[in-house]
Amino acid sequence: MEDNVKNVISQYSEHKTDNEIYHDLMQYKVKDILLVASLYDAFILEMEGRLNEEIFGEYHQLNLSSAPRINNVSSADTALNAIQNQHFDMVILTMRISDISPFELRNKIKEIDPSLPVLMLINDDAEVPALSRMMGNVCNFNDLDRIFVWNGDAKIFLAMIKYVEDNKNVEYDTKHGLVRVILLIEDSCKYYSQYLPILYTELMKQSQRLIQDEQINEINKLLKMRVRPKVLLASDYEQAVEIIDKYEDNLLCLISDIRFPRDTEMDDMAGFTLMDYAKKQKKGLPVLLQSSNPKNKEKALGKNAFYIDKNSETLISELRDFVYKYLGFGKFVFKDKHGVEIMRIESIDEFGDHLKDIPVESLIYHGKRNHFSTWFMARGEISIAKNLQNMQLEDFDNIESMRELLISSVKDIHMRKSKGKIIHFSEAYLEEEPNITRLREGSLGGKGRGLAFVNSIIQNSEMNSMFDNVRISIPRTSIIGTEEFEEFLELNEIHYMDFELLSDEEIKRKFITLKLSQTLINTLKKYLGHMKKPLAVRSSSIFEDSISQSFSGVYETYLLSNNADDKYIRLKQLTDAVKLIYASVFSSSARQYFKAINYRIEEERMAVIIQEVVGVDRDGKYYPHFSGVAQSYNYYPVSYIKPEDGITEIGVGLGKFVIDGRNAYRFCPKYPKVELSGKMEQIDASQKYFYAVNLNKHNFDLVEGEDATLLKLHIDEAKKDGTLDYIASVWDYQNERMEPGIKKDGALVINFDYILKYGYFPLSDIISLLMDVLKHAMGTPVEMEFAVDMNDNKQILFYVLQLKPIILHAGHYKLPDQIEDKKDILLFSHKAMGNGKIENVKNVLYVKSENFDKFKTNEIREEIIKFNEKMLNNGEKYILIGPGRWGSQDSMLGVPVIWSDICNARIVVETEIEGFRVDPSLGSHFFHNIISMNIGYFAVSIGNEDILDYKILKNEETLFEGTYIRHIRFECPLEITMDGMNGRALIKLKHDS
Repeated sequence: MEDNVKNVISQYSEHKTDNEIYHDLMQYKVKDILLVASLYDAFILEMEGRLNEEIFGEYHQLNLSSAPRINNVSSADTALNAIQNQHFDMVILTMRISDISPFELRNKIKEIDPSLPVLMLINDDAEVPALSRMMGNVCNFNDLDRIFVWNGDAKIFLAMIKYVEDNKNVEYDTKHGLVRVILLIEDSCKYYSQYLPILYTELMKQSQRLIQDEQINEINKLLKMRVRPKVLLASDYEQAVEIIDKYEDNLLCLISDIRFPRDTEMDDMAGFTLMDYAKKQKKGLPVLLQSSNPKNKEKALGKNAFYIDKNSETLISELRDFVYKYLGFGKFVFKDKHGVEIMRIESIDEFGDHLKDIPVESLIYHGKRNHFSTWFMARGEISIAKNLQNMQLEDFDNIESMRELLISSVKDIHMRKSKGKIIHFSEAYLEEEPNITRLREGSLGGKGRGLAFVNSIIQNSEMNSMFDNVRISIPRTSIIGTEEFEEFLELNEIHYMDFELLSDEEIKRKFITLKLSQTLINTLKKYLGHMKKPLAVRSSSIFEDSISQSFSGVYETYLLSNNADDKYIRLKQLTDAVKLIYASVFSSSARQYFKAINYRIEEERMAVIIQEVVGVDRDGKYYPHFSGVAQSYNYYPVSYIKPEDGITEIGVGLGKFVIDGRNAYRFCPKYPKVELSGKMEQIDASQKYFYAVNLNKHNFDLVEGEDATLLKLHIDEAKKDGTLDYIASVWDYQNERMEPGIKKDGALVINFDYILKYGYFPLSDIISLLMDVLKHAMGTPVEMEFAVDMNDNKQILFYVLQLKPIILHAGHYKLPDQIEDKKDILLFSHKAMGNGKIENVKNVLYVKSENFDKFKTNEIREEIIKFNEKMLNNGEKYILIGPGRWGSQDSMLGVPVIWSDICNARIVVETEIEGFRVDPSLGSHFFHNIISMNIGYFAVSIGNEDILDYKILKNEETLFEGTYIRHIRFECPLEITMDGMNGRALIKLKHDS
């Protein structure tokens, strides 16, 4: 199994050829900058401490990765000492340094580290003449170290940083990543200080514009930015020729002044001479000439160069247009052999669609000029661009061979981008089951991110080849991004509603009357034209299933039969489900949850997942053979099973049965044959009911909740459907043994023996592999929801429905196995979940054991809700103690609270009383919130050397007493310690010293 995990991780890592190239590019990054400036210059540059903020602001505005750190010093000695004792990636000097000239300091720095870039920054254009007199009218130290003019624009810092990075990285990046080069020739520091910020800003914006598609996650967007063109600066003719000769194959364009030094003398026509040389070396090279002399315009245009007046008021927009139109960032403009436009193409997909119709002469025209490679490279398609650049027209037997190569290249791009990825909605893609389709833009939300991640791993590895006759995948899935939710709030003026005055049902009724965008409505109409199976409509907020908060079970899920004859009824049911998920953001339970964790509800954004429900129509009942929840970390291990071996709970039918915390079958996927409970307990606790989608009910009111579309059926119905053949066993009372299968008479027990013990199919191996891979890939323990459908003589289908992280909290407090001195010990548990110390808790609410009645658990819940509201309003935490399973939706197993009912509890304790013993909860939304918020969750068992001293509780003064509950408050906060590694917990009284 360990080898399989390594193979899957390796396969997933190796499939991204271009991503590997992205990682290797831009190896030199400016992270630490030393600024040497007089106190006055430092004050001006800092603008009262805002220099770092301005640089950070530029990086943030352009969505770049982490901004560099600025270190300020004011004297040469301090600067030299810092360079000797600390690493810096570049140094910036100002003109006025009290004890030395900047040129002398630069030389001393170079003596210490010759490779360290040293740039000079002057405040404004007024300082240029004085500097020119000092330096003989040459605004540079040497080829790399230069002088820049600030003029109060923070973009100059971005330009200086990127200038250094480009010069350091250009040789490697052009050789290994086909990165293109823009050559700027300008001898005036005043003008290149204007040009470089414009160029870098536009290049980054255009690069970002092209990669804002659905196939690329945020990390890869940052990585893909590394293939943007490098900008190299030359100040004279000789430097420019050297760069042209060195990077001829990678040269993207030339942007040149017309008057600059040549052979150490100023040459009024140097730009024209250089342009002729460059175009001789590389035909079709775009050239932009710029000059402050209007007489040069006519000659430049006569040489088929683009021209910009340096003094133009539209300089920025003209340069932006040049970058967009001629450097591959804009549409691809197909032209005939005379350069006359034939067609404009927006996207790579559109490019592929029209290639078959493009005339041969147009393919020759663009092929000779390397336009195809340039256009693909601007979109970050390194491998394709590299292949196309290396191909010359003479390499093809005929031009149709080039056309075929271009068509196959586009297909390769599509396959690579769509495999295991998220693609924009297209009716053609709906049939491609492994893909996730995006119905609206915006964030995918927590559930969406987890689902997309696991799908990417499955599709980009050979996981499916490891198991015979089993296919692992996700259901056909589409996601409505958060953009629709934001538009919904604005369109319907949601923020003006006072939700405190409305009941949850009133909120739901109100939201159903509101409008979704017409864009989404039109898309859903097309979507439903292809989707014929039942649909699960799930919430996926940006906070759900995150590493730090789970928000599990706070929002709604709806299952739709999606089989009404009238397509408009189906559309209304789907749009109602979306609106009701939006409404759940503002429900009372959600508002309480936000208040409990100190979040603002205005920060929430909701995406919606639409999935085909896993299952088969069985005489109007639609359900899979079984569903389950697997966790890679088990807080309640038994025998020799370790916590990291994980735990799984499965049940017949839809996963609601397991998620709601009802009786289902538990096993450890590493040791599937180990029974976690005795035979009699298995019989008593065996699954008696299951859920299915009701296909015979076409009209329903979703305001009633998800149960409006579901059937709760006795397990005998599944037996009649033939779905229990490999799932159930019977208890042979006469021989006192469990018999796999359902052919014999006896009590029906849902224990999956044929699968787990006799290997009908390798369920435990599949779960173990997925858990190990996903735990490794996410860097944290994980929880996975899944469903399985087994069809006789057909492939077994294993579907991953959801993936979320389990939050384990750091720190460890070791507790003994037994407590010798029981004085002042309120509680000691050997089955405790949580880790660390909990402070400032004085309140205890406990269910009075003498009044407990398992038939009255709903009444007990109502008393607890009122108490919790009081604690919430007072901002006080408390310990909750009571019999049975907290959070179960089966009221016979315990008090059926939901998380918002007890959201201010800091410790939850499950106790046993005579005649009422229930296993602790697992896999429910309620339970996941307990985990993610590090709530102490303790089980106190009879006869397990556990301690729960009711005498201490009864001796304290009662602050409130209901029919079933009692509230006390200790004078001093209780001492609460949780030993997460060993699953123990201690609550001890503290006294004033």
